[in-house]
Amino acid sequence: MSIRTVVVDDERLARNELCFQLEQLEDVEIVGQAGDGLRALEVIDTLHPDLVLLDVQMPGRTGFEVARELVDRDDTPRVVFVTAYDQHAIEAFEVNAVDYLLKPVEPARLARTITRVRELVSPAPQPGERRPALRADELERIADLVAQRRGRREPIAVKAGERLVLVQPQDIVFASLVDDVITVVTGTLNGAASCRTLDELQSHLDPDVFWRVHRSHVVNIHKIKEIVPWFSRNYILKMKDPRGTEIPVSRSQTKRLREYLSL
Repeated sequence: MSIRTVVVDDERLARNELCFQLEQLEDVEIVGQAGDGLRALEVIDTLHPDLVLLDVQMPGRTGFEVARELVDRDDTPRVVFVTAYDQHAIEAFEVNAVDYLLKPVEPARLARTITRVRELVSPAPQPGERRPALRADELERIADLVAQRRGRREPIAVKAGERLVLVQPQDIVFASLVDDVITVVTGTLNGAASCRTLDELQSHLDPDVFWRVHRSHVVNIHKIKEIVPWFSRNYILKMKDPRGTEIPVSRSQTKRLREYLSL
């Protein structure tokens, strides 16, 4: 029996990488993809998959909003979160997720998750039966991993010209996705990160300091020089790099910025 799977992530490269890993596993059929939460619900309603792999931060609906809309349906698919954000594991438990994977996903870890899903989808569900949630030992393992990540921030490899420079996370002013390349900017350096996606880069950074203010931009909130009001109550961030780069704030992140600044 194939596990009919939908992959949801707003970054195309991240979706491609996850689909590639899934294609290496037995009995997994990728029947659809989506790049935002609203489209994810449409695809799920149309295809009725067995499994949905969900990113957390997405336009339209977050992964958790999608999961909550699915949880009370009769034909609810199994849900696995795949995200760079390590602080939502307990919330995943509350929406009965099968698992919570941190990017970049290790192939062996993904294989174990698919094994669990295969065990869950094989027997016919009983009427009113809730999906098994994350086990206590899995939550404990995730909590340990979260603690390790928060306690150790490793340098980021950045290619600047012919050099490969190790950049300390606290020195990063911002990072942007341009033409499928992750550009990292510090006060003295501008180069291409070795990371394949912004989600992967964020997994190495402190989420309390580095905000995804736009789908293509991550900023160090301690390196903002000026906040410029823009149309429709949105903002432009002028950063503390040599060029004074201006970064747009998406509508979905404007509320968070206002709350942070008590505006």
